[in-house]
Formats: sequence, structure tokens, C-alpha cells
Amino acid sequence: MSTKSQRIYIAGHRGMVGSAIKRKLTTLGIPEGEIITRTHDQLDLTNQTEVQKFFEAEKPNQVYLAAAKVGGIHANNTYPADFIYNNLMIQANVIDAAFKNNVKRLLFLGSSCIYPKSVTNPMQENALLTSTLEPTNEPYAIAKISGIKLCESYNRQYGDSHGVDYRSVMPTNLYGPGDNYHPENSHVIPALIQRFHKAKVNGITNIDVWGSGNPRREFLYVDDMASACIHVMELEKNTYEKHTQKMLSHINVGYGEDISIKEVATMIANITNYKGTISFDASKPDGTAKKLMDSSRLNKLGWYPTVSLEEGLKKAYQDYLASNNRC
Repeated sequence: MSTKSQRIYIAGHRGMVGSAIKRKLTTLGIPEGEIITRTHDQLDLTNQTEVQKFFEAEKPNQVYLAAAKVGGIHANNTYPADFIYNNLMIQANVIDAAFKNNVKRLLFLGSSCIYPKSVTNPMQENALLTSTLEPTNEPYAIAKISGIKLCESYNRQYGDSHGVDYRSVMPTNLYGPGDNYHPENSHVIPALIQRFHKAKVNGITNIDVWGSGNPRREFLYVDDMASACIHVMELEKNTYEKHTQKMLSHINVGYGEDISIKEVATMIANITNYKGTISFDASKPDGTAKKLMDSSRLNKLGWYPTVSLEEGLKKAYQDYLASNNRC
């Protein structure tokens, strides 16, 4: 990446993706003093006045917008107002403050849930806004779509006059260090890691998993996501524009392969050394049958994942044990 002096603000540096971006920047030789971070207690990103004052004082020249309110199906269903309000406010405040304080380059992180429920797989970028969203996470998805359109709109209005270059990446399902292991609000991989580990420790001989186990999902190790973010951020402007469109500028970031929930559950059972049986309750909802991203646009731009699912799950389990002092 560029060696010129820069001040890089990572919004959401304590989250799974933000912390991975910070780790990756450090390994690339960016001095700690050039990486700007704030905790939620220090800066409320939903407060426009606070965000404007922060940008005026710190004057970053590059922003990774990884801050978001996130959660699984249960959380999205239970707190829809929180999900749409908080994410809309965070995005609007940070992007507008970046523009008003002369930030030329910003990267917004979205989600694969921006695509319609009935989308053809693999999901291509041009599927955006072509049909109805999945109802369970529609508020979150709409907020993320708004983030993409904010970036595009600032580019269209201020790209030529002010040199604004704001980009968006849409990750598939992420997992790894810093994941959320909340028993109700976590995603599938951290939820299964926690359940299998606790079952092993407590001598539970059978685990029931919701659904048939047949739905297929794509999973990307979070450090691979961080490398993709930096890769996209550092692309030359004409290269990025050559592979995108003014009103279809986001880029998918995926692993390139999917796996059934049954297969991933078996892998996690093996990695956690759980010896009991696994049952699948087909009376419970499965959700979408298949979700696989088309990442060919990013591949053409020179990025590919490097961490296999099995290797990533082993790292995720070790992080789970170490960060929570579990035995």
C-alpha cells in the first residue's frame, strides 16, 4: 500500500472486521500513530455534532467505515427499529463528516443481505434492488443499501469538483477473531462453536441444530476480509472505476465456495472435539436455501482469499478459547 504519510480512521475498530483491518494495517507497516480509533464511549457515531467535531479535530485522510449494529436473525427480528436507525445514523454522519472535512478516500462495509430474497446464485452486484428483500433482516439491509447509495451520491455530486472517491464492499458471512458469541444474537459459526464446546465440557451427548441442515452458506475468514478491504481501498481510481459503474459501484467479497450447514456443523464438532451426536430439527425454519456471492469482479481486480474454511475454523476456536478463558 501507499507509503506516504496518512491518517487512517477505522470506525468500529473493536468489532470483528474493524479490529482485523487494524491488525492488517499494522502488519503492512502503518505506524500506530497514523491509525485513529475511538470507542463508543469516546465517540457516539449516531450523534452528528460529535462526529463533525471529531473529524474537524483529527482530520483523517482515509476512512474505513466498519462500524455498525449487527446481529443474527433473532436480533434482527427483535430490534428492527434499532437496526435501521442506528445504522442509518452512523453511515450518514460519518460519510457526511468525511466529505465536509476533505476526506478523499472512504471505504464503506455493507452486507450480503442487501440482495433480494429470491436472487439467483451466485449473487452478482447487479442484483441489487431488483426484487423484495428477506423480511427478517429488511431494516438492516435497507440501511446498508442506503450506505452504498450515500457513497455513490457523494461521488456523483462531488467526485469531479472535490476529488471524492468513496467505495463500498459487500462481505459474505464472516467469522474469526473478535466474533460475537452471544447465545441468542450470534451468527451460525460462533453459535455452533459455543454450543459444541459447552456440550463437550458439560458431557452433553446430543445437540439439536435448527433446520434440516441442508441450506448452503458461504463463509469468509475475517482476516481475509480485512485484506480485501485494504486491497479495494488502495486501488487506483481509474482501475476501480473501470470495473464498476457510477450507480452500481459496490464490490462483493466472498470465499468463492459454499457449504451446507450440516457439513459446517460436522467440521466444528470435529474441531472442538465434540464426540456426541448431532440432530437436525427440520420442523424449524431453514431460511434461504443457498447464499453464495459472485466475487469475480474482485478477483479480476487481483484479490483472492487465502484462509481455508477448516483452517479458519481452527483459528476461530482457538480465539474463542483464548479470549474467553474457557477450558
